[in-house]
Amino acid sequence: MGTVREATFDVLRRHGLTTIFANPGSTEVSLLTGLPDDLRFVLALHEGSVVGMATGFALGREAPALAVLHTTAGLGNAVGAIATARVNRAPLVILVGQQDRRHLALEPFLAGRLAGLAGDYPVRVDQPVRPQDVPGAVARACHEAVTGRGPALVVVPMDDWDAEWAEDVVAAPTRVVRPAGVADADLAPLVTLLSGARAPAIVSGAGADWGSLVTLAERLGCPVFQESFGGRAGFPQDHPQYAGVLPADRARLRAVLGAYDVVLAVGAPVFRQYPYVPGPLVAPGTNVVVITDDPSEAHRSAADLAYLASPAALCTRLSALLPAPGPPDAASVVEGSAPAIGADGVGLPPLPVGGRPLRAAHVLHELALRLPADAVLVEETPSSRPELHRLVPARNPLGFVSAAMGGLGFALPAAVGLRMALPDRPVVAVVGDGSALYGVHALWSAAHYRVGALFLVLANGRYAIMDRLAGQRGGKAPWPPFTEVDLAALARSLGCPARKVDGHAELVAALEEVVPTLAAREEPLLLDVDVTVDPGFQP
Repeated sequence: MGTVREATFDVLRRHGLTTIFANPGSTEVSLLTGLPDDLRFVLALHEGSVVGMATGFALGREAPALAVLHTTAGLGNAVGAIATARVNRAPLVILVGQQDRRHLALEPFLAGRLAGLAGDYPVRVDQPVRPQDVPGAVARACHEAVTGRGPALVVVPMDDWDAEWAEDVVAAPTRVVRPAGVADADLAPLVTLLSGARAPAIVSGAGADWGSLVTLAERLGCPVFQESFGGRAGFPQDHPQYAGVLPADRARLRAVLGAYDVVLAVGAPVFRQYPYVPGPLVAPGTNVVVITDDPSEAHRSAADLAYLASPAALCTRLSALLPAPGPPDAASVVEGSAPAIGADGVGLPPLPVGGRPLRAAHVLHELALRLPADAVLVEETPSSRPELHRLVPARNPLGFVSAAMGGLGFALPAAVGLRMALPDRPVVAVVGDGSALYGVHALWSAAHYRVGALFLVLANGRYAIMDRLAGQRGGKAPWPPFTEVDLAALARSLGCPARKVDGHAELVAALEEVVPTLAAREEPLLLDVDVTVDPGFQP
């Protein structure tokens, strides 16, 4: 005879969920008080940071992570981060506290109407009928999170944890096997299409497998583009066949893809856009094929042919079935890509006299010169993202991680979670000051738990991306700048070491000192770098 709490801990251990990210409330006290020594509790100061850190932890481990939220207020505060976790394909198990089951019918203080609060973003929401159903619901949530590539929620009334557990059955399998085989007969239409293609191209996304996609791209001898607004790099961005990030509007998209007769989207939807522009996604005569293991991504893609299958398995087998490539077609040459930026700085804006004011490109260039190939880079700097793509190529699958959902507040907590999951990897978050304010609470967790990430803040004192969008509309933005905000001071107030950087010499000295230490570093550092607004950005 034991308790539901003890049985649930056994489920968590079996599934490797021994780190608990939380910002606790009274409805979770009965779960969290007196945790066993083998379960690690990680405190975040806001629920958005709780889920953001768990998201980074899940992405780093490539396995589910566990978060605990406090009834309506906690779940409500975390909805944006839950949406980001879903679009970033991060498997999360989220336990949500609820009032005591014995008087829920009276809707007491802190009772929550929780089932629909996070909308459609969870892959599953479970409210167990009996306390004894909680362990099985948590086990099922582990499987649902992996299969659905997103957050699975279990709502647990606070008195359930102390209920007696004398059950013989947990309503979930101990192990789920997900076969990834692809039959040759099913691939025949795609083999025929690619074998007859004059000029194929690939669009890679967060769901792509680097090894198999590199093999396929080299077999086809074709350019590989990165999807717009992807959560991770889908292809090595220092590979000679890498062709850059797809534009985020239909007119420019048609122009870029117009030279290709077959476009193969691997682990990416067809195609994510930002501003609406009328017209088709691709020009007539361009065949689009999507390969994804995400059912919703496959079902909504505007494609001629869709494969709902493991991208790694499918690309591996497809490479073996395709004939050897002939001489490259002229159309496979990528035109109009940005000039390469070498160590000599060719293609950079001129450095101003005295080394200030810096532009974002100057900062990113200096970072790129020093960043090791195995570094994890988390991006949340909307107005400087094109420069980051151009100057800091992803050289490993976590060399570019971003909030695919678009909401702010992801980079700082995600970087903390990624570093906790990958304690021997250098982790850098490149974030705008406006974005940093939405996740600044995570800096306390970084300092308290000795998470040695580098937070590189590009501080221009305004929402530059919003200013530019307002300018494109031809009107005046009503929001003021926030030049009074001092991110370095905020970081220090949260216990995180921080420095102000306002010139090129200071920047170089700081990066030369810090970047070589990142793999072994146990203390976080925020560099608050003053930058001027870059002109001419087009989202």
